[in-house]
This record gives sequence, C-alpha cells and structure tokens, in this order.
Amino acid sequence: MPFITTTDGTEIFYKDWGNGQPILFHHGWPLSADDWDIQMLFFLHRGYRVIAHDRRGHGRSSQSSTGHDMDTYAADVAELARALDLRNTVHVGHSTGGGEVTRYVARHGQGRVAKAVLVSAIPPIMLKTSANPDGTPLAVFDDLRAQLAANRAQFYRDVPIPFYGFNRPGARLIEGVVDNWWRQGMMGAAHAHYECIRVFSETDFNEDLKLIDVPTLVMHGDDDQIVPYQDAALLSAKQLKHGTLKLYKGFPHGMLTIHADVLNADILAFIAE
Repeated sequence: MPFITTTDGTEIFYKDWGNGQPILFHHGWPLSADDWDIQMLFFLHRGYRVIAHDRRGHGRSSQSSTGHDMDTYAADVAELARALDLRNTVHVGHSTGGGEVTRYVARHGQGRVAKAVLVSAIPPIMLKTSANPDGTPLAVFDDLRAQLAANRAQFYRDVPIPFYGFNRPGARLIEGVVDNWWRQGMMGAAHAHYECIRVFSETDFNEDLKLIDVPTLVMHGDDDQIVPYQDAALLSAKQLKHGTLKLYKGFPHGMLTIHADVLNADILAFIAE
C-alpha cells in the first residue's frame, strides 16, 4: 500500500488513481480515505487524478501518539502534496476535513492550489465562546469524549444515525452506510479520535479563511445535526475573498454519501468553471 513518511516518522496512507488535474479529498472524523470512494470513482471516470489520504491516527495511517492538532494535520497534507508533486490541485474537505483544507490552503498551498471545496465543514469555529456565542457548548463535546472513552464500538454505531439524518421522520435507514461508517471508525486509534474531538471543536479558522485567495465553494445542508450551517457555512462564506455559498434544503451532515448524485454534479460544475 502507498505511504509517505512525514518528518516526525508518521506514515500517512493514501490512494492515488488516474491522471489529469488532481483532486485531493480530506475526510471527516473519525473516518478514512474510504469515505470518498463514491466521489473518487465519479471524478476518476471524468478524467481527473483523484487522491485521498488517511489522516494520522485514522484508517491505515500510523497510530501516532502526537501531532493531533490542525497545524500538524495541514503540515502532513503539505508533505503529501510535495511528495506527489501536486499542482493546480482542487482540495475538497468534508467536516473536519474541511478544516484541514482551510488550514492547508491558507498556510501551505500557495502556488499549488486551484480551488477549494468545503462540505459540511467545521470552520470558522464550532465551540461556543464569548466571540462565538451561537456555537456549540463545551458540554456537548465533553459528552462525545465520555461516550468514546466508555464504549467506542457502540458510540460509532450511534453517531451515524444523526450524521446521515436517519433519525428524521420518513428517513430510510441504509444499514450498509452505517456499517461502513463503523468499519472506518474502528480502523483508527481511539486516542487519535479522542484528541481530534478537541481539534474539530476548538480550532479557530477565522484568520485562515481571510487568507484564502482561490475560488472556494462552501456547501452545507440546512438539516445538518452535527455542524449547524448557521454557525459554519454562513460565517465562512462571508470571510472568503472568492467564496460561493450553496445550501441544500433538508440535507444532513453526511450528504456526500446519501446525496452523492447532487453533490458530485455541483462539485464538478464548480471545478470546470
């Protein structure tokens, strides 16, 4: 399997298929590159080179005890981009991966990035603070940590239900989607996933958003129960120099999986503009 080794000795797994303009996909917590399989096949068949990696501590990458912070995540991506000589790249990030895209493009991507796509993404900041009064209270994230530490396997059965909106009236539970979420989550390291809750909830991306100077598409469902769009997409789009906001009525956090036909077409149209 293909890996790069970062400067601190962490092995980062990645998939790299096809030729053409590269698209690098950044997954959400606590998943892996496999969460992008639908998108990778879609864009591969349309002539793009598609790459996705497992964040450190996730999937097949090293279960490192350190480096669980957004600066290191973005630096790992920079090392991957250099190793694969990725240029004119479109970076697409979902949820925590959207934060990773934001930090990478703002601080490492100069001269290498063509466009960015943030899907159900965590920026500007999730946590409720005096500067972000409409954010999510710390107690919510403390509860996530407690559930993960107590019984990660059951926790990872429970999270996909609101993640994909399967708890909504009339929603059809897709068991394979839940099983695949659980499978990906259990591949990673409990410690890395525990620490990543702090990363995705407390990292402040306000300054990063202001630094991004490439066209950026911000996509969010208005029924996202994990990252409410009012405190995420709406605020991010306002700070981007070249941002485009697209909201999806009734779509959940995991809309890239269960509404892939809609999202893939919109991402393709944005890339091809």
